[in-house]
Amino acid sequence: MSSSSMRSFEYLESLPGTVFNRLYKQPSTALAIFRRMLPQLAKSFVMAMLYMSRPLPIPDLDTWVRPGSRREQYTAIDLLERLQILKRTAEPNKPRSYVLTNPFAASLRQALTGGGNHKSFGVPSNKHVEDEVTIPQLDEFARRQWEGVLGYMVGSTGIGLNDEGADLSPSVKHLLKYGRLVEVRGRSVDITQDGFAFVLQEVNAQVWTILVLYLENAEELGMDRVDVLSFLFMLGSLELGQGYSKANLTETQLQMLLDLGDFGIIYQNTPDSDSYYPTRLATTLTSDAGALRSASAGFDTALRSSNDDKGFVVIETNYRIYAYTSSPLQIAILSLFTRLSTRYPNMVSGKMTRESVRRAINMGITGDQIIDFLYTHAHVQMRKNPTVLPPTVVDQIRLWQIEGERMKSTVGFLFKDFLSAAEYEGPCQYAGDIGVLKWKNDAKRMFFVTRHEHVATYLKSQKEKRREGG
Repeated sequence: MSSSSMRSFEYLESLPGTVFNRLYKQPSTALAIFRRMLPQLAKSFVMAMLYMSRPLPIPDLDTWVRPGSRREQYTAIDLLERLQILKRTAEPNKPRSYVLTNPFAASLRQALTGGGNHKSFGVPSNKHVEDEVTIPQLDEFARRQWEGVLGYMVGSTGIGLNDEGADLSPSVKHLLKYGRLVEVRGRSVDITQDGFAFVLQEVNAQVWTILVLYLENAEELGMDRVDVLSFLFMLGSLELGQGYSKANLTETQLQMLLDLGDFGIIYQNTPDSDSYYPTRLATTLTSDAGALRSASAGFDTALRSSNDDKGFVVIETNYRIYAYTSSPLQIAILSLFTRLSTRYPNMVSGKMTRESVRRAINMGITGDQIIDFLYTHAHVQMRKNPTVLPPTVVDQIRLWQIEGERMKSTVGFLFKDFLSAAEYEGPCQYAGDIGVLKWKNDAKRMFFVTRHEHVATYLKSQKEKRREGG
């Protein structure tokens, strides 16, 4: 699963079954989750079972996967069950089977074949040609608004990012504070560790992070979260440059148009317009396409929107940094952990010092995040070196970090008190297969995992097998 899907998946997983039942009644939602949330193996399972008239026995599904790929199989099945797309059934004198849930299966079939009057893919507007907005205008609007959000987050460095950017509404600032992406102390705004990680993400991941924060805050605003989710998934299926009518939207969704406009996800000529336009930030929500074209070189490289972005950072073994960029956003990010000393029209220079790196660490930025940023944006000449970054610089950044910390904690769950070695080995091996095992002690029959739902489901299934066999 891509990084831009993980947080939205975690939010969906926390929803009750009644919400899923309402959500999956919209074909656009079923299609969006199928396209964006599922790995390839899970998609293959869904498509193979979509038109089956009978449940699929579990032993039959096992034959579809090579023995060496059981980990991927378990992960795919577990994900489908947690999203309530797949469920297990049991009939007398028949093997346990899998079946796709309804209304997900029915909605996905309708989305793939067309038909119906559900209007879940939007209703194109009948506005006159002279009133339409061009794609370059939409890209520029989205770039300006989104750059304004990032500029607010890193603008505490004094670079002055918002001279030409967008003015952020109080609701946007509240959402960034609510999500702990920034800390506000009086008039001072400081980026947090989560905020710096947010800036380093690709654009789609950033947008989904903001949208999940919006979802978590929606109920406090009196919004129906099913309406909110349905509208967000619908946006991913709309066509860039096409206007859409607001006539079939609910009150919640009409309010969302105003809020999403602050982030550059939706464009309206005026709040009272009869139509709205999704920007590229919206239409790529449920795809892996880049969210914005190269409307701004500084915007694209700072956001790492593709793996082909040209690097601009040169760092020497004496910790001096030369950054060939004129982007205020990139310069502001560098200044979070670098003492900048000189600025030219197309380059800035400075030096990483213990004080500058420790200042960033005290803000919550980790040494690994700094190293990741430098590696990602390393100049093409730096990439000719086997290690890209000088090892002495990488080691020193980590040493500066561990000066103030000696222990790393991991949130998770401890399983213990197994009655026999056989009872212990099965779930422990399963946890390792699906990638959630962090620690184990075979002598004491104990193991520690980052997620307990997977193992609990496995233990329950093993208990049912023993009951059936007994």
